[in-house]
Amino acid sequence: MSEPSRRRWPTRRQVIGGLGALGASGFATAAYGTGIEPFWSVVTHYAVRPRAAWPAGLRLRIVALADIHACEPWMTVERVAGLVAAANALGPDLIVLLGDYVAGQRFITRRLRAEEWAAPLAGLAAPLGVHAVLGNHDWWEDARAQARGGGPVEAAVALAGVGIRVLENAAVPLAVPGGPVWLAGLQDQLALLPHHHRLRRETGAAPGRVGLDDLAATLAAVPPEAPVILLAHEPDIFPRVPARVALTLSGHTHGGQVRFFGYAPVVPSRYGRRYAYGHIREHTDLIVSGGLGMSIAPIRIGVPPEIVVVEIGTEAAA
Repeated sequence: MSEPSRRRWPTRRQVIGGLGALGASGFATAAYGTGIEPFWSVVTHYAVRPRAAWPAGLRLRIVALADIHACEPWMTVERVAGLVAAANALGPDLIVLLGDYVAGQRFITRRLRAEEWAAPLAGLAAPLGVHAVLGNHDWWEDARAQARGGGPVEAAVALAGVGIRVLENAAVPLAVPGGPVWLAGLQDQLALLPHHHRLRRETGAAPGRVGLDDLAATLAAVPPEAPVILLAHEPDIFPRVPARVALTLSGHTHGGQVRFFGYAPVVPSRYGRRYAYGHIREHTDLIVSGGLGMSIAPIRIGVPPEIVVVEIGTEAAA
């Protein structure tokens, strides 16, 4: 009969050694997340065949830049200029900017003025133009806009000053073969901070931040059967986006900013991880960019800064 097994407890030296290894591992992870991955940039490609109306044989290449969060030392003017050059080199038909151009965090050495980060963005170029929407941090860090409960926002003024059109609950036609495709852009869904009690009463908004987005009015400007691409900084609007919209492009979540094996512990969305990152197909299509910069804390793990390329449409018939 064999002897009963006995549990062998670790020695004091083994415990101390294990704690040291754990500490070293944590330090290495933190160093990677703050000093290495945030300074990468990758190109992520998606192909979308719209369920909604779309001109036959039309294929567009859209390059999207989201969540730049310009500041030193993490997203300098020089780095923004490098991203502009990389975006142009991808041969886009259309370039879109998905909001959050300002710092968005306190762990910085210098906050860039709006005209500083906007200047290199003037170099973006595409045949169908460069269009933008604003993000929540663009509103939150603009004290004057917050005080008056509305625009103009410094970020929007800076973008317009370098020739980039900012869509604030507006839609514009894009001249493409087979008829115009409309590009629509929403005002931010979290624009005003919680002290705007009067606006909450007037709009019926829930307690918390007040959105200035108006999806119905924005799409009302588009002819009923026309194909639409929608820009919305936060993806939380997606359940309310009608099926007539061919594609919604969003940022805001940073993919969770920290992802372990594809899992993001924290996602800034009322839907949790449902719209955290990537291509989501429900009643229509949504692509959520992981963004380029960082907010709240200067760390990225498992979701490197990315430029998004979307090929939307179908090839022409042979």
